[in-house]
Amino acid sequence: MKAFEFGELPLAPLVVDAAYRGGRSGNAGDDPLGPLMRVSNSGGFRYRGNLERLELVCLTTTLSDPNWPDGLDRETGVFTYYGDNKHPGRSLHETPRKGNLLLSRIFEDAHGGSDDRARVPPVFLFASTGEWRDVEFLGLAVPGTGDLRASEDLVAIWRVAAGRRFQNYRARLTVLDTGEIRREWLQALIGGERAHDLAPQAWRDWVASGRARPLLASRTIEHRTRREQVPSDPQDQEMVAAIHHHFEGRAHAFEHCAAALTRLMLPEVASLDVTRPSRDGGRDGVGKLRVGTGPGAILVDFALEAKCYGQANSVGVRELSRLISRLRHRQFGVLVTTSWVDAQAYQELKEDQHPIIVMAAADIVSLLKAHGYSDVATVRRWLEAEFPIDALGASEPDAPTTEGLVDG
Repeated sequence: MKAFEFGELPLAPLVVDAAYRGGRSGNAGDDPLGPLMRVSNSGGFRYRGNLERLELVCLTTTLSDPNWPDGLDRETGVFTYYGDNKHPGRSLHETPRKGNLLLSRIFEDAHGGSDDRARVPPVFLFASTGEWRDVEFLGLAVPGTGDLRASEDLVAIWRVAAGRRFQNYRARLTVLDTGEIRREWLQALIGGERAHDLAPQAWRDWVASGRARPLLASRTIEHRTRREQVPSDPQDQEMVAAIHHHFEGRAHAFEHCAAALTRLMLPEVASLDVTRPSRDGGRDGVGKLRVGTGPGAILVDFALEAKCYGQANSVGVRELSRLISRLRHRQFGVLVTTSWVDAQAYQELKEDQHPIIVMAAADIVSLLKAHGYSDVATVRRWLEAEFPIDALGASEPDAPTTEGLVDG
């Protein structure tokens, strides 16, 4: 990773995925965004100017808050960011830094004409690296995404904390296709000038047309390693362990959980039925995914395989072959596991280009967090409410009972 030292920051350009190191004095003055962008040294929302005329905005995140899971999809360039009303007691826009009001205004302008978009300030995204106050530059972003309607890219969502309900924003932004941002443009923005001629071409194109050209980055390694599939955070590991424990000895019951997770991952699922244990035809569930909208939409068949394994066990070639062999023409598969797919099986899956979606342990955690189940307590409540032990019963007589392993 390219890195700029603290003393270099006043003259440094912005380079995507580069690190900007703070001081090492151990106080607030170590924050790198002060000398780099001339903004305040704390808070998620930092900006120059005022809400009537914003010169630039810096959105900062740790990417590690389980209750508010900010995140960047580096393959699609879509950045998800939660607003600053994160505790009950205030209305949506009544926050100290007015961050939610800022989001509301720039998204409104972004969906207007070119004159409205010209009022939208450049939004610079930064994430903590975990080292001192150092940050990583994620990119230059604009409000909205190409695949969401104007009413869907900034949404007020309800949350509950300490028994009280409150709202916060979930914003979706697009990281523009810019590799390096010149210092001359930053200096002009800091000085209160828009300096359109110094801006990156992708920014100028968006202001003129409203079409955002995202920074796309395809994966260079097709198959994921075990480390990428299994959560490393102890709290995330507890969430997976809670799911495994809840379904231990109840093979068929986990299939219902896998179906629910699939619906969360694929909101356009039109139908999904868990098959009967004795007549599943080698598939734990069958469903239809709606592709398109309105009368022109089509339904695509898919098959579900559920593997509630402990962390010591992986999904291997045998299990994947079982699913692959039962896929019909023009079907795809969904594999849901509380464990991981071993290297050989995953590599063969990708090399042979089998149409199978893999939802491993880390994916389950990310999915649950995105839907408000951010810790082991909320996951357990979800499990008890949706998949009660008495209702779904124990495993069938011929189900595997290997200790520490529940095979769906």
